[in-house]
Amino acid sequence: MRLQASGFFDLQVNGFAGVDFNDPATTPEAVARALDAQELTGVTRCLPTLITSSLEDFARCARTVLATGHAAVAGLHMEGPYLAPEDGPRGAHPRDHARTASFDDFSKRQEAADGRIRLVTLAPEVPGALPLIERTARIADAVSAGATLSTHLGNGCATTLARHPNLLWAQLAEDRLRASLIVDGHHLPPETVKVMVRAKTPGRCLLVTDATMCAGCAPGRYHLGALEVELSPEGRVQSPGAATLAGSALTLPQAVANMCRFAGLSLAEALPLAAEQPAAYLGEAPRGRLELEWDEARGSLRVERVNRGASPAPDR
Repeated sequence: MRLQASGFFDLQVNGFAGVDFNDPATTPEAVARALDAQELTGVTRCLPTLITSSLEDFARCARTVLATGHAAVAGLHMEGPYLAPEDGPRGAHPRDHARTASFDDFSKRQEAADGRIRLVTLAPEVPGALPLIERTARIADAVSAGATLSTHLGNGCATTLARHPNLLWAQLAEDRLRASLIVDGHHLPPETVKVMVRAKTPGRCLLVTDATMCAGCAPGRYHLGALEVELSPEGRVQSPGAATLAGSALTLPQAVANMCRFAGLSLAEALPLAAEQPAAYLGEAPRGRLELEWDEARGSLRVERVNRGASPAPDR
């Protein structure tokens, strides 16, 4: 079935097509090529994501991304370094640079990014996190302080939790929190996706890729900043020799198709999770129009054409 939709908006992308946005040696030209390649998957706007690193490396990478002047760049997503240092909750972020939160450190990073940091992912339990949230631990405290999004809900937490209460139940129950989900079949089982969407409702869910430089590439060894990562033939991105996930090789068309299969949403219900809703979260309207081919029997969504300047009015 051929249809039209609004351009996709990815709030979390670390790299694409062999280019790592977190490598200080990456050039603006390489970042622009990666963003052009990602546009072929329907992404007309995105937040290039810079993970936990030193202030110096963050500043260098931020300047590189912004120097492209690429129309797809809506700002930056700063994921870390204000994260819990323990294995599990920290994920694949380097322990050496995980730190407590401070407005002084954030201000330096925001200045280095020319004021373009639009989304910050942090652990609300680390010292200094709640005062930082107030100026820009319990879930209710974080939300009252100004937190608005559970970044890739269900990941970035301990692998074993108390049955109840725990941080997942608290975030699922908090209606003031939206949830971004990585629906690649590796970060969350299909049943978990279905339950999370039912609990949050589709209107409070956003699809993100958390894509690394592996996206659009063959299986093999790659890197995410200073971390070596491995893309398996099954499409799983992880630390070599370990089970720790380290981003994804997902595209948003794949995420939309998976959401239909996993959560039982129709295509019309799933598409806004990758377009209108992420854009609205940042106070924007979707950019551009997509021509899509949907094969419901195979669960396959393919981007046939991208018009980045067309009207965003839906036609589904």
